[in-house]
Amino acid sequence: MKRIMVPTDFSDEAKYATKVAAKFAKKFDCEIHLLHMIDLPVGELDKMTPTYSEIPEALFFMKLAAKNFAELLEEDFLQDVTVHHSIKTNTTFEGINETAKELDIDLIIMGSHGATGFKEIFIGSNTEKVVRTSHIPVLVIKSTENEFEANDMVFASDFNLDNKHTYTQAVKFAKKFDSKIHLLLVNTPNNFSTTKESSDRIEKFIAGSDYTNYTINIHNDDTVEKGILNFAEKIGADLIGISTHGRQGIAHFFNGSISEDIVNHAVRPVITFKI
Repeated sequence: MKRIMVPTDFSDEAKYATKVAAKFAKKFDCEIHLLHMIDLPVGELDKMTPTYSEIPEALFFMKLAAKNFAELLEEDFLQDVTVHHSIKTNTTFEGINETAKELDIDLIIMGSHGATGFKEIFIGSNTEKVVRTSHIPVLVIKSTENEFEANDMVFASDFNLDNKHTYTQAVKFAKKFDSKIHLLLVNTPNNFSTTKESSDRIEKFIAGSDYTNYTINIHNDDTVEKGILNFAEKIGADLIGISTHGRQGIAHFFNGSISEDIVNHAVRPVITFKI
């Protein structure tokens, strides 16, 4: 882990995500890239010639962001950390993903308070959209009070072999924190397998991995999402890890995404790995 990106809107949630990133940077000797996106309407972006600074709205938000960055960079928790910061104009989640690719970012850390009800279904949060589209791991921080820990990490999956590379990513993350990984397969009434079948499936999935600090768990529940949340609560997990398919458009609308639902509804941090 060399480069961490923290998208920020200067909210309390974003500030806490930045604090977590700073701790990672000090622990692993990596640098932080703070990014603020100015999400202007497409019509305004089309007018941005020769430079967006000529648009009054963009100029106002640029100056405001520069002021907020100046204050943020003076925070004690960012001292002795290599920090880069930038302000860009784009649709928020597209700009985040493009910049992450451009800078060869290893991990995105975002703060979120979630989205529920009508907003969750029809709009979704920027964090949810980044989780859906990012090709690199995204760590979503939900708390603003507790210290980040990863002693006990749930890794929830369907454990199909074509998703095996996501476990490699999870192990890479777990090794940095010496985490115990609690491998979790959730059985539901509509998709049930016996304990033996489920255990065998998990064993085949992790075959070849050199990570030995793990447990195997089969949990029955009404839905996969409830199963993950209930199991994490039961064992007092510090972190939930889950794969995301990155469904978009009409398929996302009708089928939903377990990873995005978990990001929205979990009270503990969530890290997602793209399938």
